[in-house]
Amino acid sequence: MAKAPSKAFTRIRAEVIRLVGLIPEGKFTTYGSIAVHMNVVARHVATVMSHLTLEESKALPWHRVVSADARISPNMNPETAKKQRRRLKAEGMKINAEGYIQNTDEHFHVVGPRREIRWSEVKDEA
Repeated sequence: MAKAPSKAFTRIRAEVIRLVGLIPEGKFTTYGSIAVHMNVVARHVATVMSHLTLEESKALPWHRVVSADARISPNMNPETAKKQRRRLKAEGMKINAEGYIQNTDEHFHVVGPRREIRWSEVKDEA
């Protein structure tokens, strides 16, 4: 039987999903930018993003999150990468043959400053 996720990971997952939902159309951010804001590592963000449910994938602008170098991840499933490229281009972004977003300053979404959160110690709100 699979181990249930920790309370900390459940909170991290919810915050990643919330932040991705706030990325405006025509903008992108990176796994690392979200991670810095949340005071976690980029791998946490990537893990959440790679395990979205079908419903979450349909509701979230997941395609607006790319690797640190403003590139569609070369490790992504090729069909998913094609879908991401199409969606980003439909929002006005130019992407070169290697998958790099062009004019990044024009399209980059700043998530926010680093938050000093210790996820394992976050108290449940009443």
